Parts: sequence; structure tokens; C-alpha cells
Amino acid sequence: MTTKTLLLLSRLGLRLCTSKGAHRPCRAGPLTCLSHVSPHLLCSSSYSSSIKVRSYLQYMKHKIIPPPSPPYKHVCQVGDPVLRSRAAAVDPAAIRGAEIQKTINTLVKVMRKLDCVGLSAPQIGVPLRILALEYPEKMLEESSPASREARGLSAQPLRIFVNPHLRVLDGRTVLFQEACESISGYSATVPRYLSVEVSGLNEKGEDVTWQASGWPARILQHEMDHLDGVLYVDRMDSRTFVNINWQAFNE
Repeated sequence: MTTKTLLLLSRLGLRLCTSKGAHRPCRAGPLTCLSHVSPHLLCSSSYSSSIKVRSYLQYMKHKIIPPPSPPYKHVCQVGDPVLRSRAAAVDPAAIRGAEIQKTINTLVKVMRKLDCVGLSAPQIGVPLRILALEYPEKMLEESSPASREARGLSAQPLRIFVNPHLRVLDGRTVLFQEACESISGYSATVPRYLSVEVSGLNEKGEDVTWQASGWPARILQHEMDHLDGVLYVDRMDSRTFVNINWQAFNE
């Protein structure tokens, strides 16, 4: 399937679903399967009615204002099939084209708007192998010297990788708490390799290679996972999984 076709499918709200090696487009609606999983529907007719009202209002809203299409200006949340599919490679000849450039520009804008240090194309609804990372100097200054040393923090300029390949340079792993904009409000301890190398193409279609260690290496591994449909919850120590606002609920 071509890069152009994948972008078109994502704009139509279609995702690539996998079933034992077969790839087929599917559409995930906003209320898919709710009536089958909510226990409230078993005992509350008013809850069922409210769902119908909200669904109708949303339908009318979409008749007036078309729903957004990828690349989104928001981050897709866990449950969206695009986050669990292996992203497709980008045709190198298409990198300088308007479609891919729009995806890259949107990726960077969303990443900076949310003050996050890395983001992948699937997270904005585009199932292509593109990622961005950046660790601003200002963010580094907000960290304590002890934190910088322990985590291996360092300021990093904006870097874009298209069709990236990761190679492990240091097989030792370190454990640190990690979060994700696609699993908003939660974090967990995740093991990551100390040092890695990434090679691929940049936003201009030029060959690039970069060696990273410490926190930048962690960011790279996190974003590379997204391109393969893997989330940090698949690698975490489940006993460390927390709602980052848990204390507020007790106040």
C-alpha cells in the first residue's frame, strides 16, 4: 500500500486492522462496543437514553462541522487502532511532498504545544514511520542537577527521523518512570537500553545517523515502539503503574 493511499485512508477515518497476517481497513466509531461493555446499561435506562442524546447531538454537530482528519492537532488515545498497528514505511521520493511535510509540521507543532519531548506520526493519526524528538534547553534548566545526572538528561535540538532503524549499542538496561501522551494521566517504570543508534532519513530526505545515550536514548526507544504498535504499558513493571494525580483524589 502506497504512502498516499495510507494518508487517504487515515483521513477517511479508516485504520489498518491486522488479523493473522491479513491487512484490511476498518472504521472505529466513537461509540463502538460501548453498549456491550458498560455495566450501567444493565440497570439504568436513563444512562442509555443519555448516550442516544449525545450520539445524536454529535451527529448533528458533524453534519454542520466536519470532524477533524489526520494529521490531527491532538494526540490519539489508547484504544485507537492506529496506536496498535505497525506503521508503514514512507516512500523516500514522497518526503519532500506536501502531504508528508504537512504531517511532519503538524507533528512538531503538537509536540511543542504539549511540551513533550518526543512524538510519532501514529499518535496524530498517521500510520507512517515518522518520529520527532526535541529536548529544549529551557526544559533542561528546570531539572535539578541530581536529576540530570541520574537520568542522563541533555538538551537536544529538533530531530526528525523518517523510516528509522534502531541499533542497540549498550545492552544494559536502566529503570525510570515513563509517561506517554497517548495514555494521558498515567506513568510506570520501564526498562530501556542505555545507548542506541538510529539511522534513517530526515525531513529533507537526507541520510542521517545519530547515537544517543541516557534520556535521549529512552525517548528514541519509546517513539520507535510507537511505530511498531507497542506502548510502554507492554514493557512496564505493572506494579509501578500509577495515576499521576492519585493524591489529588484523596484530598
